[in-house]
Amino acid sequence: MSPSMQKMWISIIGMFLLALAMFTIYISRYKLNNKLLKIVTSITAWLFMIIGGIIMLFVVLTGPTS
Repeated sequence: MSPSMQKMWISIIGMFLLALAMFTIYISRYKLNNKLLKIVTSITAWLFMIIGGIIMLFVVLTGPTS
């Protein structure tokens, strides 16, 4: 697999994690009533967001591939 394809798949994983973070934070804020479950889903959403952001920064800062 070429480096360009590898970066593409890495960026898709990053975007998926960011979308998953949006979904879990929505569920945490508006759909759950249990306080403990809200905290667990919020922490999970923040982890998804941080990891997805780091992945996207990696893809952007490493520049184009040849």
